[in-house]
Amino acid sequence: KKLTACLQGQQGVDADKRSKKLPLTTLAQCLMEGSAVLGDDSLLGKMLRLCGEAEDKLAQELIHFELQVERDVIEPLFVLAEVEIPNIQKQRKHLAKLVLDMDSSRTRWQQSAKSSGLASNLQPSGAKADALREEMEEAANRVEICRDQLSADMYNFVAKEVDYANYFQTLIEVQAEYHRKSLALLQNVLPQIKAQQEAWMEKPSFGKPLEEHLAVSGREIAFPVEACVTMLLECGMQEEGLFRVAPSASKLKKLKAALDCCVVDVQEYSADPHAIAGALKSYLRELPEPLMTFELYEEWIQASNIPEQEKRLQALWNACEKLPKANYNNIRYLIKFLAKLTEYQDTNKMTPSNVAIVLGPNLLWDAGEGGEGGIIEPLIQHADWFFPGGRLWPTAMVGWDGLCGTSRPALGNGVLSSHIYFAGLLPLPWLGPGQGSSGRNLARLITAVTCWRCEWGGLWCGTGAVPRRGQVPGCPQSVWALLRGKAPHSQPVHASPPVPPHRDRSQSGRLQKTPPGLSPSPQNVPRALPISKNHPELSPSQCSLVPAVPLLPPLSKPLTSQLLF
Repeated sequence: KKLTACLQGQQGVDADKRSKKLPLTTLAQCLMEGSAVLGDDSLLGKMLRLCGEAEDKLAQELIHFELQVERDVIEPLFVLAEVEIPNIQKQRKHLAKLVLDMDSSRTRWQQSAKSSGLASNLQPSGAKADALREEMEEAANRVEICRDQLSADMYNFVAKEVDYANYFQTLIEVQAEYHRKSLALLQNVLPQIKAQQEAWMEKPSFGKPLEEHLAVSGREIAFPVEACVTMLLECGMQEEGLFRVAPSASKLKKLKAALDCCVVDVQEYSADPHAIAGALKSYLRELPEPLMTFELYEEWIQASNIPEQEKRLQALWNACEKLPKANYNNIRYLIKFLAKLTEYQDTNKMTPSNVAIVLGPNLLWDAGEGGEGGIIEPLIQHADWFFPGGRLWPTAMVGWDGLCGTSRPALGNGVLSSHIYFAGLLPLPWLGPGQGSSGRNLARLITAVTCWRCEWGGLWCGTGAVPRRGQVPGCPQSVWALLRGKAPHSQPVHASPPVPPHRDRSQSGRLQKTPPGLSPSPQNVPRALPISKNHPELSPSQCSLVPAVPLLPPLSKPLTSQLLF
């Protein structure tokens, strides 16, 4: 009975009816219904489907296990418990009753013998004595027969004891086989579940290690950092007290949740740059390790305490060079943006010192010590010296809003700007399709800036005539296709490598870099790009055109690219 109570299915019914009553089957149906509602486009929907299929298979294995237990264990044990053992117990009770009857017959015969006055060693005579003696002998005979029967049943039970023990061995073997098959099912589905989770790109970024987030998302710059910086470039550069004024708690919480989902409504937050700045600060502060790393904390602090500016900058530069690649790229991106932010300090009141005060604790921290402001402020003041090359300007995206030649940002469509920005903030005309041919649109582009001459090893500006029939002399097909709004592949068309910083070796052999204001003369610094007489501010630029991913789903005919400097 106890073993039967352990079964989840209803005993004595077929497999189909038993399956409907199993809790695992009910759970599997519930999971599959949830998966159908969410669909395979959702990670949770995929997980529900895989788990539902696994639970259904486990239910089938459970049904097979219980049916086998009933057939090979419960039914034989039922015969033993309900037939054979009760028969033995019944025989024992019957034997006890016969023994009592025999004792009673003997007692009556003995009393009859005493009442007749005969001697104890003489047999009573007469009909009564004979009847009592016969009754006593029959009772003794019945006792003997019952005892023999009980002994035979007991011997048979002992002889079958090995068979009875095998039932319990079979129970353990069937249970072991069931659990092995169940484990195999779980081990088979678990890698699929892990693969789905690892392949899912939309993972939370707040509170996660920087390297893990970059590896999962395949990005160079953390998504919250790039998204917040790009939005602030559109709507927050002249906002007074940016990064200093506290945002609305509800807005900040909502934006952080949206960034964790990699979905941001740009229009919603365009009027609240303080929430964007607060989200950026929160992301930096919630990193398990500060962007400037625990390992270099003492070196940063020691460098900031050096009184001589030239030596202090050199020490800070040495610390920058020791940062891991992921941290270096992100701190460079952020410092470049903060340097651009301080160019509007007359309007936003955010001087390098103020920015360092409010953002320093979010970039470098350690228990019980400070001094971050003395580190961040010179990095912002000399951003181009500390971080040459790379992205000197955060991502600027190109989008269209359906109008030819417009300069209105297309924020509502998930694209952050309808301009491309060069060094010096020179806006190019809109690249979207107009009423004319694509060649005329390109002509308008080249007329505004002069002719682009593109080579595989570099991209530079020079003078030239407007190309005919939409052809750019020396321009590779991939760049030309991108200029026309068609990105043929996701690989960037890189330009010449950035101008290397001027470094020499001191007498101690350490790597040195000339501080700002003491840099070598121009003739000693190799230039990868020629100087343009018409636009000298563009000449030193190192450019690359690569496709970009918008923050929201793009238009039906998106034109998105990013220009990295």
